[in-house]
Amino acid sequence: MGMQERRSEPRLLCADLVEIHWQDKSGRTRRAVANLEDISLSGACLQLENAIPLRSRVRITHSGGEFDGEVKYCVYKEIGYFLGVKFDSTARWSQKDFKPQHLFDPRRLDPDRGQPSKKTA
Repeated sequence: MGMQERRSEPRLLCADLVEIHWQDKSGRTRRAVANLEDISLSGACLQLENAIPLRSRVRITHSGGEFDGEVKYCVYKEIGYFLGVKFDSTARWSQKDFKPQHLFDPRRLDPDRGQPSKKTA
């Protein structure tokens, strides 16, 4: 079996606003509001308007506390930058601490339709 990076834990889709803080090259602390796209025990994907350099140390603050981590990727798509953050080993996410709004497990989708069914009355 190859050593390709497989996520051992499920990624849960969500839509919630969080704040992200980082230091720019000049050492100034910057902050931005980001949309939390998905989250797992060890990391998260955020969507925001600014790029943040790879390997930047970031702090994500939310209603239940905060996570510290490191930027692993930053890619631009039509609507903004998508940022992958790996949490520090001491900062594992737990639904007890922080349950994002609209938390959704993609494994619960109906595989035939790919969307939750809408019953018409």
